[in-house]
Amino acid sequence: MTTTASITQTTHLPLPHRRFGKTGERVPLLGLGTAPGGTGLGDDEAIRLFNRAIDLGVTYVDTAPLYGRAQKQLGEIVPSRREEMFLVSKALTEDGAEAQRIVEDSLRDLKTDYLDLVFVHSVGSHDVEKILSPTGSLAALRAVKQQGLIRHIGVSAHNNPWKVLRLLEESDIDVLMIALNFADHFTYGFDGDVLSMAREKDVAVAAMKVYGGATDMKYDQPIASAVQTGGFTDYERALRYALGLPGVGTAVVGVFSEEELEQNVEWIRRYQPLTVEEEENLLTQGRQIAEQWGPHFGPVNDSE
Repeated sequence: MTTTASITQTTHLPLPHRRFGKTGERVPLLGLGTAPGGTGLGDDEAIRLFNRAIDLGVTYVDTAPLYGRAQKQLGEIVPSRREEMFLVSKALTEDGAEAQRIVEDSLRDLKTDYLDLVFVHSVGSHDVEKILSPTGSLAALRAVKQQGLIRHIGVSAHNNPWKVLRLLEESDIDVLMIALNFADHFTYGFDGDVLSMAREKDVAVAAMKVYGGATDMKYDQPIASAVQTGGFTDYERALRYALGLPGVGTAVVGVFSEEELEQNVEWIRRYQPLTVEEEENLLTQGRQIAEQWGPHFGPVNDSE
């Protein structure tokens, strides 16, 4: 995201937290996405940005092997700040053996002996049957959890919400990370049946793509988020929409600069749910943006 809005200096205020489903954790309403740092910033600049986020209370830190150098960058600060962080990584695979290898590599890169949460990454692009199989990635993550290397297990998804419903029905996951914004409400609808089932099972929810994601899903340069390409600039209202959805514990946002970081922190500190009128107006705009975007994260239902 990019913004030129002025930032009110309220850094003395604590960052609000929420219960994070059945994990038993409490997490800040804002999580740090590290893809921009790992793919678009130099190591020193990224490390300063990540440290600043933790200083401001953004202690839910989300990373992945796919995010360029992000895990190695974080590895420079994790040893000294581990107890302050809820540290999250991902495994982009259906295969159990590969998932275990990815977790081991991530632990080495991050210089830690455990991760708070690991997601099977982007399950909308995977074969659900393979993920659920005895040799699949979820079974491997459960085994790694029993070894004490990870504390919680989840899945992330950008598209194909039916696959997430299958995984919620047939596996005992702790956390979902799903694309939730006021435009994709009309396309993917993760805030419908998926959120309802997550609440029923007390599965924690981390919202991603709350500003629509980076244009063309490229995070190597500070370009406008997708909603702005539709002429929308009220990022704060978009963030309030995602955080107002039932069961959402945190919104994970990737930033390129301390200015962007501090602006998001300010919005979180003064967060209030949308009024009925605000939400109605926002969804009217969202429907128009959704028509422009179409299924920009991939198929809505590739089983049809």
